[in-house]
Amino acid sequence: MSRTEEQFEIEIKRCREIYEKKTRDYGTSWRILRLPSLTDQIFIKANRIRSIEETGENKIGDDVRGEYIAMVNYAVMALIQLHAPADLPTELPIETALEQYDKHLRRTVNLMLDKNHDYGEAWRQMRVSSMTDLILMKLKRIKQIEDNDGQTLISEGVEGGYMDIINYSFFCLIRIDEQHDNINTK
Repeated sequence: MSRTEEQFEIEIKRCREIYEKKTRDYGTSWRILRLPSLTDQIFIKANRIRSIEETGENKIGDDVRGEYIAMVNYAVMALIQLHAPADLPTELPIETALEQYDKHLRRTVNLMLDKNHDYGEAWRQMRVSSMTDLILMKLKRIKQIEDNDGQTLISEGVEGGYMDIINYSFFCLIRIDEQHDNINTK
């Protein structure tokens, strides 16, 4: 297993633990949300991160790591909603909710591994703030596709956008951890 895969597995575990705990607390109440509502939730998180990056101010105190984790989880929820059969109940048993989460996250991570191979881990040289901007750009694209009733002429559609948001969020979490580790080892 590569270093990147190991780091992804650590972040996946963290995100999944939060998803599982929140599902145990709230059930799958998020299933009532339409895709544009999930997109807007991700946008709120990304916009808060950018605001903190630009101003250096964080008045509510929650760290940005939690926002990246929330974006991963909301984007996985969006993938679940996108592919949910019409007869999938709103309230899912915990086992089903976790199976769906794992299924969509695995597909997304596999996409990352393929892209990471082709791009040569370029994300490791990027600033976290640049990846935040890319997430916001993906969100604007998704919103435009949603406003066009899902119709595209040449684009990959919303699924690819959600998957990219998940992977960029994981990249940010890894880079934040690495920066934190570098500070603590000096």
